[in-house]
Amino acid sequence: MDLFDPYFENNRKGWWQKAEVYRFRKDLIDAMFGNEDVHCYAEILKMLLASEGEKTGITIVEKPIIRTKFKRLQETGMEAENYFILNFDKEEKFQGGLLTDARLYGDGYDFQVDVQEHSHLAEVKGIRKPKGRIRLTSREYEKAKEFKSDFILSLVTNLDDIQKLVLIDNPLNHFEFKKSIIKNEVIEYRSLEDLY
Repeated sequence: MDLFDPYFENNRKGWWQKAEVYRFRKDLIDAMFGNEDVHCYAEILKMLLASEGEKTGITIVEKPIIRTKFKRLQETGMEAENYFILNFDKEEKFQGGLLTDARLYGDGYDFQVDVQEHSHLAEVKGIRKPKGRIRLTSREYEKAKEFKSDFILSLVTNLDDIQKLVLIDNPLNHFEFKKSIIKNEVIEYRSLEDLY
């Protein structure tokens, strides 16, 4: 309950100092669920309790879009990307920069940050702990190779506690990566007759 102290009047003292630490979480929840009514929030809380193994005895009547948003909220990558969106301009390299979202294009980076006449490609990775390992897709790796110091690996570390954004120019020059070939089985369903 301490997380709510900075946002609501109460008798508790001392927790208000952490308002900025937790703000990105509030902003993330507002961005995803800000237009929902009290009934939808109740469903979200039920899903959260169920996901943590709590047996409430309460039936969950979830709307598909709420379930999808809830699953995405729990993903490290999305949490890191939202933290980056809210905090990128606090980093000296990106101050005064214009952020363009490139996540839907699948071209090997998440954001382009234009600072004056210079463009940086930011690939955001999240790590739950203070340090950990990451993986790059083949497209991300190729973009890092092509754009070198203009490709910025943007690590959001310590997601479970006090987050920290670490920017690494030309990550292939700083870290060693091992190629892994993963074969995916693609399953699709095709209609057996012409439609209309």
